[in-house]
Amino acid sequence: MNVRRSAAVLAAAVAIGTATPAVAASPSPSPSLPSGLYGSSDPTYDGVWRQSLALIALYRVHAEPADAAVDWLAGQQCESGAFPAFRANPAKACDAKLMVDTNSTAAAAQALSAVGGHGTAVTKAMTWLKSVQNKDGGWGYTPGGASDANSTSVVIGALKASGDDPAKALKGDKSPYDALLKLSLPCADGGAFAYQPDKKGKLTANADATAAAVVGALGQGMVSVKAGDKKNVACTDAARPTPEDAAANGSAYLAKAVAKDGHLTSALPGSENQPDYGNTADAVVALAAQGGTAAATGPLRWLERNSAKWAEQSGPAAYAQLILAAEAGGADPSDFGGTDLVEQLTATGPAPVTASQDDSDTSVWWLVGAGLAAGAGIGFLLSSRNKRKQP
Repeated sequence: MNVRRSAAVLAAAVAIGTATPAVAASPSPSPSLPSGLYGSSDPTYDGVWRQSLALIALYRVHAEPADAAVDWLAGQQCESGAFPAFRANPAKACDAKLMVDTNSTAAAAQALSAVGGHGTAVTKAMTWLKSVQNKDGGWGYTPGGASDANSTSVVIGALKASGDDPAKALKGDKSPYDALLKLSLPCADGGAFAYQPDKKGKLTANADATAAAVVGALGQGMVSVKAGDKKNVACTDAARPTPEDAAANGSAYLAKAVAKDGHLTSALPGSENQPDYGNTADAVVALAAQGGTAAATGPLRWLERNSAKWAEQSGPAAYAQLILAAEAGGADPSDFGGTDLVEQLTATGPAPVTASQDDSDTSVWWLVGAGLAAGAGIGFLLSSRNKRKQP
């Protein structure tokens, strides 16, 4: 579920399926970009991903997004049901030159499931995802690619959001949970999840993959994540581990990783170690999904104190990630360290609808009054989950 890189780093990362793209914040989309799109940076590598996260985040705070935003996302879908990272000309049929991927498709399926009214599009997306499921039960970033923890987990989220049981999404006799269990490490190696095996088949602990896989192993996703009630205990090896065992061990790994500084650390080749804001937000969601809001308090408070500048520079997906972390951790997205995350997110794209029209005769007058209020500048209150590899 993740985040920020420079465009150059992202382009390389997309080729190996390990990261999601860098985006820049802006008060409103550039006139040269689709009016329904969140953010003003080049959407080539992350348009569908950031749009999906934005819609999911707004759903989580009970804000109905503008039709233009939903329509833009729905219009990115190919006839096959798959989604690319970005489709510059939706009027042109998708061809073999346009790369589609599981992460964009699964994220879009979750977003369109959340907003409602797009059942056919969601069904087509899920049908395509099931058609490219690997023999081990998992998914890679691109069709046919080796299964990885992040891709498999985001598809589990899509299955859950669309009403499917991930345990019954079988390829042969293998489910997505089987794929995640193959990527979980024993306690001697920290109990984390690996992103995917290296060329020699070795598994290496990966915090980003672990945060995604904990949520996936619990059968949850960006739309459905709920605070759990299981303690983040020390890692325990089981003779025949279950997905719940692997999630508990992964959560224990994350709890230890954030215990000292309150955040996860990113180490990119050629650069110094630095706080990883996006993966820390994902870790908050994972810790809360396993052990409840109390388990996520440390990194959540760190994000409240330190993430404002990162989100401002990074844009819609960053604000969405923080909203999802705040929601999972029991914080108020409208006052997150003094920042109204919802306001900041909506400022990057079309303003959401804040109430639903009913069928009564008075609804027209309510809309007139709402329009006058908006024209007068009266504000409103909002109440209150590609990618990839980072060590």
